[in-house]
Amino acid sequence: MTVSISEGGIAPTVTRKGIWGWMLFDWAAQPFFTLVTTFIFGPYFVSRMTADPVSAQAMWSNMATVSSIIIAIFSPVLGSIADQSGARKPWIAGFAVLKIASLITLWWAAPGSPVLLPVMAMILASIAAEFSIVFNDSMLPRLASKDEVGRLSNMAWGIGYLGGMIVLIFVVVFLAGSPESGKTLLGIDPLFGLDPHQGEDARITGPLSAGWYLLFIIPMFLFTPDAKKGLPLGAAVSSGIGELRHTLGELTQRRGILRFLIARMLYQDGVNGLLILGGTFAAGMFGWVTLEIGLFGIILNVLAIFGNLAAGAIDQRVGSKRTVLICLVMLVVAVIGIVSTGPGYTLFGLLPLSTDDSGGLFGTAAEKAYILYGLLIGLSFGPVQASSRSYLARSVGPDEAGRYFGIYALSGRATSFMATLAFSLATYATGSARIGMATLLVFLMSGLALLWHTPYPASAQEDA
Repeated sequence: MTVSISEGGIAPTVTRKGIWGWMLFDWAAQPFFTLVTTFIFGPYFVSRMTADPVSAQAMWSNMATVSSIIIAIFSPVLGSIADQSGARKPWIAGFAVLKIASLITLWWAAPGSPVLLPVMAMILASIAAEFSIVFNDSMLPRLASKDEVGRLSNMAWGIGYLGGMIVLIFVVVFLAGSPESGKTLLGIDPLFGLDPHQGEDARITGPLSAGWYLLFIIPMFLFTPDAKKGLPLGAAVSSGIGELRHTLGELTQRRGILRFLIARMLYQDGVNGLLILGGTFAAGMFGWVTLEIGLFGIILNVLAIFGNLAAGAIDQRVGSKRTVLICLVMLVVAVIGIVSTGPGYTLFGLLPLSTDDSGGLFGTAAEKAYILYGLLIGLSFGPVQASSRSYLARSVGPDEAGRYFGIYALSGRATSFMATLAFSLATYATGSARIGMATLLVFLMSGLALLWHTPYPASAQEDA
């Protein structure tokens, strides 16, 4: 089976293997975000590696801030260079080497050891991961017609969450031991002789994510067609920077795309903050360990898979814009629910909860309420990103995809350091991570309001 390119006629006909190779990039990349950033290593860094959870949570936020600034500065430049150099795969390969090497070093982040090594490794891994996504995303307009990109984007995102969930289940069932008993969820010793008292069940997620990524990006390199090679590197850099200046000036004439990028910049900051800080927030509030955080992650990832599959059909029927708006409303409700919950209450005390602890997993009523709000996050945080990607893919042509997806990455990172910085400042000032989490609402709600008045698709023709 083949898929024809209906716009531009630049890429050759894409085979089914080519499409699946591209979608498997999300499958390969997701465990880094699922295991390392959100559910396993991040909470371990906050609650077990150091003795001060509040300072560690702020340090984790600062790491994300530094990464976001670097990504925001260089993503548009790299995207423009990609349009001029043509081929995307060599760039993805180079950043893969950096990402894999950085993740492997997380194994040495033992409890009580200096935090500089894991912080630097996370900064480099995050930068490499996001730069790779710029090049991968810019391939999308060449792989499917504009009628199909929404379904393809959501399907790829759902496959990514499936991959992340499979690895997360493996960690929770076979590797993550209770600090008290040392046993996994199955009541057995962790595989490979891992010692949970030394955090090895969490530290292994770095090398594990690296190996998974290395294995599953291979089909993309083998089967997915790349753009034809363009200018040599030196000329591509010079021409790409010139094209970036032109594109930034062009945005004043393509006001719909500009409004979309600004709206996406705001709401994606809130989404990024929620994904980076959600697991560590639960670890700090409830004292969840790797097992409980992992199970929570599995729940969210199962929902994310179904959310993306459903959103693919919704996106194809009602469009990317409405899909994103629906998901943003769900995320706002979820964050309000999370920050309104504490021991013995939710909804800011309007709904009292029992403080009794059953002694099992998620034993208090407050923990169960947190999971309930998490269901909304699980259903919506994948589609809001996948349908944003298809929104832009429907609004630009294949020849300009690299530079616009570079600016798209900028819009997802340019002020994301503000979200994590706002969290850090609010947490430092008040001593309350709950107040810090509440700052994410500003970004989500501002982006939602601006997107509401943005044309769809945000094409130059509609803006004229």
